[in-house]
Amino acid sequence: MSTCASASRDLDEPLAGTAATARTWLLLEQPGPWGAKALRSSHLDPEFGRALEAAAEGTGVRVALIRRPGRHADSHAPTRHQVYVGHTAPGRTWLRDALTDDPRRLLDLDFAALGAGDHGGFGTAHVGAPLVLVCTNGKRDRCCALLGRPLAAELADSGEKGAWEITHLGGHRFSPTLLVLPYGYAYGRMRAPAVKEILDAARAGRVVTDACRGNSAWERPGQAAELAVRTAAGEYAAEALSVLRTDGTGPRREVTVAHTDGRRWQVTVDETASLPPRPESCGAALASPARMDVTAVRAL
Repeated sequence: MSTCASASRDLDEPLAGTAATARTWLLLEQPGPWGAKALRSSHLDPEFGRALEAAAEGTGVRVALIRRPGRHADSHAPTRHQVYVGHTAPGRTWLRDALTDDPRRLLDLDFAALGAGDHGGFGTAHVGAPLVLVCTNGKRDRCCALLGRPLAAELADSGEKGAWEITHLGGHRFSPTLLVLPYGYAYGRMRAPAVKEILDAARAGRVVTDACRGNSAWERPGQAAELAVRTAAGEYAAEALSVLRTDGTGPRREVTVAHTDGRRWQVTVDETASLPPRPESCGAALASPARMDVTAVRAL
């Protein structure tokens, strides 16, 4: 039976410029089942989940639930919850962690400040392995469960201490899809050996561009433009490049990308419709999702 992921792969749909946009990620551990709207349909109090969504709206913070891979006890009331907060803007990247026995305290955070890159002393600096967050929520799309959960389990079984399942990263048709923190790069159509390479690079402060969807700090045209500059310039240091601005409001955007050494590039990105139509999720009607095609990279 065809799935949205197999259709996207067969059509060779490009990955660049498809990552979820979030300058800051707030990740809360919650074991047990997740519904399609996980913050409101898990073992968390749904009113608390709605309050978290409302607090994050418009701040640049994206909230998601996480759990350890594999089969585990369906605990309705875990005594302690792991929390991570990570900011992904290059040059100001950080990842903080904490344990809490009362997740409601997260509502006391200054979400606007978090989105702007100020952690306000939350938790402590994360010193462990990079986080690899694999989308596995089958209630949103079956591809995430069928393809994501085995990958997450394989990574955990291989000894990756930073492996977690996550509720939603967008782009079900690119499953298995994942996010790597602290740098905020998302990937699609993943296999365990490729993930190992990505994590080794992250430990060294570098980025792998193969199968990369983009850095969540940028809007979609910026994601595609930054990846194109990395390839053109052979620059893979994680925090070397930033998107300064994006000009244009139509299907053609001019994106200015800057290097920490002062170099700049102007990148032309054309937003077009993916043809022929394909399902964006399993069971959904055929559609033509937007794609970001880089047509020019010019050094300034």
